[in-house]
Amino acid sequence: MLGALMGSRRFAPLFWCQFLSAFNDNFVRQMLVMMLLFRFGGGDAGPKISFAVAIFVLPSIVLSALGGELADAHDKAEVARWLKFAEIFVQMIAAAGFVFHSAQLFYIALLGLGAIAALFGPIKYGILPDHLKPEELVAGNALVEGATFAAILLGLVFGAYAAAEGRTGLSVVLQLAIIALGCFGASLLIPSTKVGAPGLKINPNVFASTRDILREVRRDDRQWTGAAAVSWFWLTGAVSLSLIPVMIKARIGAGLQVETAINAFFAVGVAAGSLLAAFIGHGRILLKPAPYLLVAMAALLIDMGLVARALPETAREVGVIEFFSGGPGLHVAVAILLFSAIAGLFVVPIFAAVQAWAGADRRARVVGAVNVLSSIYMVLGSVATTLLLKLAGASEPDALVALGAGNALFAAYCYFRLPKSFAGEAAHAPTANASL
Repeated sequence: MLGALMGSRRFAPLFWCQFLSAFNDNFVRQMLVMMLLFRFGGGDAGPKISFAVAIFVLPSIVLSALGGELADAHDKAEVARWLKFAEIFVQMIAAAGFVFHSAQLFYIALLGLGAIAALFGPIKYGILPDHLKPEELVAGNALVEGATFAAILLGLVFGAYAAAEGRTGLSVVLQLAIIALGCFGASLLIPSTKVGAPGLKINPNVFASTRDILREVRRDDRQWTGAAAVSWFWLTGAVSLSLIPVMIKARIGAGLQVETAINAFFAVGVAAGSLLAAFIGHGRILLKPAPYLLVAMAALLIDMGLVARALPETAREVGVIEFFSGGPGLHVAVAILLFSAIAGLFVVPIFAAVQAWAGADRRARVVGAVNVLSSIYMVLGSVATTLLLKLAGASEPDALVALGAGNALFAAYCYFRLPKSFAGEAAHAPTANASL
């Protein structure tokens, strides 16, 4: 099924459009991070980097609902084309930021990319049930998730390389232009869809539309629980990615190559877990394992925290070979790979269920609501972690153990609230347009 989807026009253009979009976002963001660290200088790089992350995430909270309305009220493929066309001009701003060494232009570009990502999110997931059969939804979501995390990894690597000393402005500008044009070209090949809600009026008040769609999803306990589970996945990923690299550097010792390898393990693990969900499901949406997968994630987080906590702080910087040849380093690396793979296995079926449970006239808005909730969860998780580290005086290993305990509690929530089976809900899934 995976091979058939990748060779089908009803899926492949969306796959490559999303891959290049995620690559583009992380390419530009990592380029800014590296330039803040090594080229713009200054002792306040940390707050500037945090501001860059916030300015990229913020539009997801206020614009995702609007993106859902636009997608439900119009042909989703047409909206995607307009967004990817606008992205070309945002790339020009990023290119100007690189050429003129302007952090301000990079921030503007990140805000634009964040806005486009927020508006595109409901489209890329809302369009899948329009073109895929119900039994293909898990496979389609797995491929999109896998592409996203693979693109994140490549964007981080190539963004850092592009910002390195010795790269010419022209070469980076050409890279940015090629990415933007490739993404727009892929969007042109996405098949058109029927309008889900022809009479829907777009609410210009983005705060009111966000409130309304969250309330609407909240009224359906099944969808709300699924949305909360997807959001918990993003909270756990964001917090663990902020804690583990710092913990590894402080307790085991790690250079830039080790940190890059750890990020690669996260991305590869989630991508592998997402694809594994498709292989195991064989077209079925399996929800029963979700609480047990969360328990496994909790155990791995607690294990990593306890292992690191038992180690003294170190100022040494070890290379990749030394890190992976040592007991603690190899232990944590394997745990990261398992944790991220289980996380991918957890989230893909749940997101597919939320898509299929939503009616064709409101599916994109439901996805928009999930994106809003996920962004709120990530912000709250980051704030809680900061308070735990700064005010409570906890260490990164302590915070990781606390995150593991949180996963165990959320597993209980999913056990009692998430439907045990998707059986009997197929009637709510839309009829797929599989003729393309």
